[in-house]
Amino acid sequence: MTKYGSFPGARPRRLRTTPAMRRMVAEHRLHPADLILPAFVREGVSEPVPISAMPGVVQHTRDTLRKAAAEAAGAGVAGIMLFGVPEDARKDALGTAGTDPDGILQVAIRDVKAEVGDDLVIMSDLCLDEYTDHGHCGVLDDAGRVDNDATLERYAEMAQVQADAGVHVVGPSGMMDGQVGVIRDALDQTGHEDVSVLAYTAKYSSAFYGPFREAIGSSLKGDRKTYQQDPANLRESLRELALDLEEGADMVMVKPALPYLDVLAKIADSVDVPVAAYQISGEYAMIEAAAEKGWIDRDKAILETLTGIKRAGANMILTYWATEVARGL
Repeated sequence: MTKYGSFPGARPRRLRTTPAMRRMVAEHRLHPADLILPAFVREGVSEPVPISAMPGVVQHTRDTLRKAAAEAAGAGVAGIMLFGVPEDARKDALGTAGTDPDGILQVAIRDVKAEVGDDLVIMSDLCLDEYTDHGHCGVLDDAGRVDNDATLERYAEMAQVQADAGVHVVGPSGMMDGQVGVIRDALDQTGHEDVSVLAYTAKYSSAFYGPFREAIGSSLKGDRKTYQQDPANLRESLRELALDLEEGADMVMVKPALPYLDVLAKIADSVDVPVAAYQISGEYAMIEAAAEKGWIDRDKAILETLTGIKRAGANMILTYWATEVARGL
């Protein structure tokens, strides 16, 4: 046989010959501790409410949320990210249900804390979009634009009530300038120095959020392009990263995951803090829909996408399949 360079002596296929061989030389492995379960809890319901665009995912009652948290902890999942869904009558222009100590998210934090204690890292979405009647992530000014600095005042209040409820990590997702610093100060000034901040550093204005809007009962009209990041931009994410770290972020996140693996890899190579990625509702829905049609192998596709996210540099992955995958692992 003619020799081409190092071939036939060098044959990479030798390391792919059997499942045991492939497992032995695998460069990246998923572990249950890599996974975080996003979960929705809805005020005023007695039964879980299915989310039509996300088969298998529901808006929980308080009781079923406690059960889901216990199951996640039992499977070895690292954390749970909680989203509150208030009754429509509770929504207003300022999102006051989000800072009510007895609002649905704060109640849910206490419920989960009572159920699992410190066996799960309890995280909370710190944003106003679930609670405002206009559906934006902040307070609006007289011209109907999101008022960045007025919104920061609301975020500071949210951080305090969520921390008072017992959360371990707050996740400010609104993409307001200065949000991490204001939240860090609010936590420190109220005796919550141990509560961590997971910064939504690169949260893109994405078409893949559609099913999530149903999940939280969003009232949004229009879009969030004036504050979420432009999908065309990578360098901008590095500027956001530098600002979040300067303001005191303990962890950083890229959201969505799959369309932005290049951003995830760049950020992971640039920092010495843990990096999260959020496999969002549209990513989930696409796989579930294609699998339901018989077009792809569901279980293999789930593991392949999660492995790709980890390979790109994520230390933690928020995924609606967290408990299911952790059990399989």
